[in-house]
Amino acid sequence: NCYTGNVWDPQFCPNNDPATCTSNCAIDGVDEKTWKETYGVVGDSKGGLNMSFVTNGTYSRNVGGRTYLMDTEDTYMKFKLLNKEFTFDVDVSNMPCGLNGAVYFVEMDADGGKSKYSTNEAGAKYGTGYCDAQCPHDLKWINGEANIVGWNSSKTDPNAGVGKYGTCCAELDIWEANKISTQMTVHGCTTEGQHRCEGTECGDNISGERFKGVCDKDGCDMNAYRMGNTDFFGPGSGFTLDSTKPMTVVTQFITSDGTDTGDLIEMRRKYVQDGKIIANAGSSYGGSKTYTSITDEMCDTQKDYFTDVNDFKVKGGIKQMGEAMARGMVLTLSMWDDHDVGMIWLDATDPYPVPAGKKGAARGTCSQTSGNPKLVESKYPHSNVLYTNIKVGELDSTYGPSPSPTPTPTPTPSS
Repeated sequence: NCYTGNVWDPQFCPNNDPATCTSNCAIDGVDEKTWKETYGVVGDSKGGLNMSFVTNGTYSRNVGGRTYLMDTEDTYMKFKLLNKEFTFDVDVSNMPCGLNGAVYFVEMDADGGKSKYSTNEAGAKYGTGYCDAQCPHDLKWINGEANIVGWNSSKTDPNAGVGKYGTCCAELDIWEANKISTQMTVHGCTTEGQHRCEGTECGDNISGERFKGVCDKDGCDMNAYRMGNTDFFGPGSGFTLDSTKPMTVVTQFITSDGTDTGDLIEMRRKYVQDGKIIANAGSSYGGSKTYTSITDEMCDTQKDYFTDVNDFKVKGGIKQMGEAMARGMVLTLSMWDDHDVGMIWLDATDPYPVPAGKKGAARGTCSQTSGNPKLVESKYPHSNVLYTNIKVGELDSTYGPSPSPTPTPTPTPSS
């Protein structure tokens, strides 16, 4: 084992040399028993996935997880969703403040980079090739090589660290949620496919270059609470969507010409709960018209009203996201806590204290400290999220209200 806790083993990875480390190391596989007992991931009888938060195995402790949908034994499934809709059922009733159950797409290679990089002998079968719009530096293997150069072990996460390189690609966040808040976000990139970054092109916060990288890290988001609809989503009957109950989430991708090859111009959302179709929450920004979906116009209006940097527009807007979707993206299901900022961007106030005149800082009712990883991992280890009934189809084909019971006919008396 070349990596234990958050440290590379100098016996197999001497002198921080990536080539030697890569040649000496291997990635192990996972069987059904390991999925459940080590990682807390269980297949659901309805054809879905149940992901647990903290799993204490015989020889390990695992926190959260990230999984990908396979097409074949050696390739991820590539989805092309333009002019289509993507639907799934989700239960976040056991997801408190500070946790995030996420359903999203990233533009990673179908084979995990195996054909591009000769030193990657593992490929998609072993989960390699991940990337997203945050250009994460915590991936241990990027481009078939150990990310050991400049490795810094995390001070708060005993299993993580960051290396010199990040791994970037377009990211389409269909659903990020706990039982307090939910958000969908579009993150385009100026690069195509998975891209290993270093320096300025990574857009790292620590160097003050967030908006100089190749990807739009802020993205354009819709969070009902942030948009002023504070009673739309949350726990209990007082909310339009009651997060203590399962719900169906429908996302539609509208193109400029109504075909699968047109430009993406709109990302729509609707829900089904208790047999009723529920329209997405809308918002009017300072007297603007009401927006209920993600479009370039909505994003420009929101960014201006919230006084946010409009990197979404700089990076090509919603059309840029559509170009990545046309090339194909991989479905990713995850559950995680946030060792950087405690998930305040999803369910609390970000930033705090709020600068004078700043709008859109409140993302939910959670406190700034409720997402502290030590707190949530010790207090809510048995949290879980359940994803089921994943469907893809033509627009308005994958959902609907629950059918009414067929009435029992009244017998007609014989003459």
